[in-house]
Amino acid sequence: MLDNILGAIRRLIPAKIFNFVSPAYHWLLAYYAAYHYRFPSRYIKVIAVTGTKGKSTTTEILNAMLEAGGNKTALSNTIRYKVGDDSKRNLFKMSMPGRLFAQKLIRQAVDAGCQYVIMEMTSQGALLYRHRFIELDTLIFTNLTPEHIEAHGSYDNYRDSKLAIARNMSYSKKPVRTIIVNADDKESEHFLECQAEKKISYSIHDVEPYEIKDEGLEFSFDGHIVKSRLSGIFNLYNILAAATAARNENVSIDKIIEVVESILTIPGRVEKIECPNNISVIVDYAHTPDSLEKLYQLFKNSRIIGVLGGTGGGRDAWKRAEMGRLADKYCAEIILTNEDPYDEDPRKIVEDVAAGIKTKTPTIIMDRRQAIAEALKRARSGDAILITGKGTDPYIMGPKGSKIPWSDAEVAGEEIACHSRDLW
Repeated sequence: MLDNILGAIRRLIPAKIFNFVSPAYHWLLAYYAAYHYRFPSRYIKVIAVTGTKGKSTTTEILNAMLEAGGNKTALSNTIRYKVGDDSKRNLFKMSMPGRLFAQKLIRQAVDAGCQYVIMEMTSQGALLYRHRFIELDTLIFTNLTPEHIEAHGSYDNYRDSKLAIARNMSYSKKPVRTIIVNADDKESEHFLECQAEKKISYSIHDVEPYEIKDEGLEFSFDGHIVKSRLSGIFNLYNILAAATAARNENVSIDKIIEVVESILTIPGRVEKIECPNNISVIVDYAHTPDSLEKLYQLFKNSRIIGVLGGTGGGRDAWKRAEMGRLADKYCAEIILTNEDPYDEDPRKIVEDVAAGIKTKTPTIIMDRRQAIAEALKRARSGDAILITGKGTDPYIMGPKGSKIPWSDAEVAGEEIACHSRDLW
């Protein structure tokens, strides 16, 4: 709400004045939030996860591992918020909540007797100082690929915004500050330069030999052969990030493996929706070219029907044609649809995606439910319908702040039920 007020003020005063004043506003609000809730992060272990991809999945897996180790936890990510056993869907349509909400959540976790709070932290949240006055024990860096370039101005600015989260650890008074980084990412060295008593790296080489199978993953971990129902090398990295952090918190290897082998899916992340006739219906959050390509590659042995939009309106227009190019490369059939246009013309967004499609003729169905229904009508045994871009997003965002309640998974399930007779 306060950021909406700030946005209104932004339209009324000259840009130079606004840009000069806004950092002080964000800093003061961050301080007030921490002060109001009595600096709660000082009294609980705080583990943050940042990076372009894998944040929500990593936080979910790590949360399950810490719970398996006998700890009471709180969690904040794109999917949900929870304190102990009280879990609520994230309806804010933001990965990192506002400063007052975040500090309140941490205070609730402290008061509930939680040992840990696990938080997803984003570059855009860092621009608004939402990470300030949250004293971290551990920061996990997953990876970095181009994203939110228009919001940040350049890739370097985007990277620096992520690094601001790591640099903020210098203000933490926690006795053993730890940074855990993906050593296979070229940006990891920058994160390792930040102040921390412990610096830990993980790499895909740590779990060799590994095998990416249609039904999941099989890999070596600490001398054990581990099998996971999660799919794709990206999820192998997410598991490794979480397991590295869990080991650092003295969770036993047996408990870590038990969790990895018990998790069937993460909501909105390669989430399989039950469908007859050997048709795979997948809902996934993939909204960057790199994520979309990795998802398509995961189903390379299937005939893919892609249902996609152009991600959010008013941002990252550079990637729309690239998303179309990838759909053209990997999909047998392409259905373009509405996603989150905000104040931009939704048809224009879809046409920007279509501009990247050169060898196929996409079908444009602006109604997202009808697009999913059409994909089901076209599917045959062995096909994979990949519905991408929204994952667990709770709304389709329209002009002037309007929003329509939404769930790709629920709609896909409803349409499968409607067409079940045709699918058999």
